[in-house]
Amino acid sequence: MGRKEEDQALLQSHCLQHGIPLEPEMLDKLVRYCGLLEQWNMKVNLISRKEDAPVIVKHIFHSLLISRYHPFRDTEKVLDLGTGGGLPGIPLSILFPAAQFLLVDATGKKIAACNAMITELGLHNTIALHSRVEELKGMSFDTVLSRQVAPLDELCGYACRLLKPGGSLICLKGGNLRSEVSRALALQEEHCGFPENIELYPISSFSPYFEEKKIVIALG
Repeated sequence: MGRKEEDQALLQSHCLQHGIPLEPEMLDKLVRYCGLLEQWNMKVNLISRKEDAPVIVKHIFHSLLISRYHPFRDTEKVLDLGTGGGLPGIPLSILFPAAQFLLVDATGKKIAACNAMITELGLHNTIALHSRVEELKGMSFDTVLSRQVAPLDELCGYACRLLKPGGSLICLKGGNLRSEVSRALALQEEHCGFPENIELYPISSFSPYFEEKKIVIALG
């Protein structure tokens, strides 16, 4: 079995086991994206080059787990803030082709890589934009995603002016988040009352590689 077939079998097994439905075309695109991500990572620093887990699990499946807690609606407008190599935006855009994804990063080389991968994969619901979050004007989103290592209160500060009323900020984060959650809630007044509530979902049961990982959902 070749590497592509191994990745396909591994991702399919994880998704079947944990209730993430994948059509054959979606599975193919996700595996192709994994290969492209690794190829581009040799030119541009998109993910760690010393991985302790298969990329298809640590990055692709990890991103897809958001769908367990937030099923994206048709025409939903989603911002992936600090997307890097397209995570979690590209995997989710493959899983939810009727939602609209904008991927933003301040590093031009990373966005160039994202645009190349988006074109290669034929993703018509996904746009990658070289921009700082402070430069996003006149835009509003139903959902903001982030896999950045930025503190939660900082991410809430960015998200509050970009989200529609009732929108959500969804982050993939690790470690002990108690102090981050407390600070984000304490700064509600500075962030236009956002968030009203923060929910934490440990995901260690989905893979041993996610022992300290959580999905954080800040609700407006």
